[in-house]
Amino acid sequence: MVKSRHQMKRKKVVSRKAPRFPYAPPGWTQSIARKRAKEEGLELTDDHWQALRALQEYFARHQDTRLNVRELRDALHEKFHHQGGIRYLYQLFPGGPVAQGCRIAGLKAPAGTTDRGFGSVV
Repeated sequence: MVKSRHQMKRKKVVSRKAPRFPYAPPGWTQSIARKRAKEEGLELTDDHWQALRALQEYFARHQDTRLNVRELRDALHEKFHHQGGIRYLYQLFPGGPVAQGCRIAGLKAPAGTTDRGFGSVV
């Protein structure tokens, strides 16, 4: 059976080391995330981990496209709408759910996320 291009790429993203984080980038671990969070004054709770998983999954599912900050923000707002959306995520990540969340999740934030002249809180 021949695997499609998408199936082969997806396997490269999946981490066997952290079953709760199947979309984690290579080399990322929960202990690295805890260390980065601590450096930024955060102690990670189950809610933080849920948001980090959501970021990693979004990045994995959109790896073949150029990431758009607005689309990512909208996707996060929709996913966490029942908890308060973006406002809720800013409570978890006061440095910005996309900018700070990406740093802790081991992801490169999309262009425009950390441009201080573009309204970033970082």
